[in-house]
Amino acid sequence: MNENVISNIIIGCAIEVHKQLGPGLLESTYETCLIYELRQKGLQILQQKALPIIYKGRKLDAGYRIDILAEQKVIVEVKSIDMLADIHVAQILTYLRLKELKLGLLINFNSVLLKNGIRRVVNNL
Repeated sequence: MNENVISNIIIGCAIEVHKQLGPGLLESTYETCLIYELRQKGLQILQQKALPIIYKGRKLDAGYRIDILAEQKVIVEVKSIDMLADIHVAQILTYLRLKELKLGLLINFNSVLLKNGIRRVVNNL
């Protein structure tokens, strides 16, 4: 399954979660429900996956965690904030580079219309 197919499934599941819960809850609530939906669709999901950095040739655990890693191909960062900022895009782009992956989704559930809270982030490797 390629990244675009996976991302379409993720977006569909995120819309379902948002439809059921609406905006205004904690990130962890949305993350838990989104993971439930993704697993119901048969996707392999890793939650809060540790993301070490490589510094001077050494792998170091710097405390970074990927909210959701779908099918070992797509990173999903879940937010529940007033507005996405450039730093959030930079964060997921850094995660993509560290994992050497191409596609990430930044999903802000604190949006009246979820489609306005979704950003696709592409790493051009």
